[in-house]
Amino acid sequence: MPTDRPKSAVELVMERLRKQDATASGESTPLTEDQKLAIAAARRSYEANVAEAEILYRSTLAATMDPEARHQLDANYRRDLARFVSTRDRKIGLVRKGDQAE
Repeated sequence: MPTDRPKSAVELVMERLRKQDATASGESTPLTEDQKLAIAAARRSYEANVAEAEILYRSTLAATMDPEARHQLDANYRRDLARFVSTRDRKIGLVRKGDQAE
């Protein structure tokens, strides 16, 4: 049912994005209950890893006074966080494709 008012910029962008998503990924299929559970498990694992890394990072950082060592800790922490994100996204991608990742 068409409306008489012009579409807002947000509505136009959302329509364009929906069209791009439909053409880029083909037809989207709803997730099964098992897939939803596997994705939730991947996200919980990610959150646990991030929390553990943050605790270790903060405790080690508080005990370290050397600027070079602190810089190295920062670099390691950022690298670990990026690895956790990558692992989470890979697992979720596999689940969405139909492969089970644990």
